[in-house]
Amino acid sequence: MISGMNISMVRRRLLILPGLLIALLAIAGVAFGNPSLTRLQEMLELTSYPPEWKPPDFRTVTPDGQIVSLTGLRGKVVLVNFWASWCAPCREEMPAIERLHRAYGRQGLAVVAINIQELPGRIKRFGERLGLTFPLLLDLDGSIAKQYGVIGLPATFFIGRDGRPVALAIGERAWDSEAGHAYIRTLLAEPAEARSAG
Repeated sequence: MISGMNISMVRRRLLILPGLLIALLAIAGVAFGNPSLTRLQEMLELTSYPPEWKPPDFRTVTPDGQIVSLTGLRGKVVLVNFWASWCAPCREEMPAIERLHRAYGRQGLAVVAINIQELPGRIKRFGERLGLTFPLLLDLDGSIAKQYGVIGLPATFFIGRDGRPVALAIGERAWDSEAGHAYIRTLLAEPAEARSAG
């Protein structure tokens, strides 16, 4: 007969197993050429880009006038999120993106959230209300979103340390789930320079 204490312990261990499995997949991926990156992308329902596609550079400003460009973020894993304050799924996923920024910003994750066609004051108030600490950027004429082919909001693009496009998501995701954290850790473990072929 299993006591109540043993059942509780078994349940806790079973709850921990999925997280351990994801972490082991991420570690194995780094050691053996990232087979886990593909699996994590599947878990997060991300779409891969073809290798020849290059993320368009952008240069824009925050509501306070700070200039940010994609080129200036080279060597970091970049999460580019397109959003608008009227977009309910955008509002819902922002706290999760903030938690990723706080967890991995010092390790090389750069989060930038590009607002589409809203005024600086509105963007600034939105960021303050949610306590966001990553840059909120202006795309007043929608040209950056157009360059990236944004067809719905939120839209999130991942760019590797070496500048290559990794994956994208249209729609809200559970970014600070175990799979989300494992995905960011796997990207952060990659080298900043592209590997030579041979």
